[in-house]
Amino acid sequence: MLQKQIKRKKRHVRVRGKFMGNKSQPRLCVFRSNKHIYAQLIDDEKNKVLANISDAKIKTRGAKTDFAKEVGKLLAKEALALKINKVVFDRAGYKYHGRIKSLAEGAREGGLKF
Repeated sequence: MLQKQIKRKKRHVRVRGKFMGNKSQPRLCVFRSNKHIYAQLIDDEKNKVLANISDAKIKTRGAKTDFAKEVGKLLAKEALALKINKVVFDRAGYKYHGRIKSLAEGAREGGLKF
């Protein structure tokens, strides 16, 4: 288990060093816990969170991937309200499959481009 965490941290440092978010194109950062998934839009130039959402606010039942897709759609809706349509996707070292992939697909369906 510890080896998985070490590999994720290495991926996170490698991926995170390649891009930064700004006001016109913020960073869409994802955090995945065992029960929930969280996403936020971050302006790295000002160190400010522009919008955030989690699946803890969604009251329906279903699979975790369905919740992740809904989180992506809700975040895209908030971003479009802030007149943001392009983002940089920060998967935080997680592999691009499962809940991370469905969150990204939900954000794309909601109107975000990355």
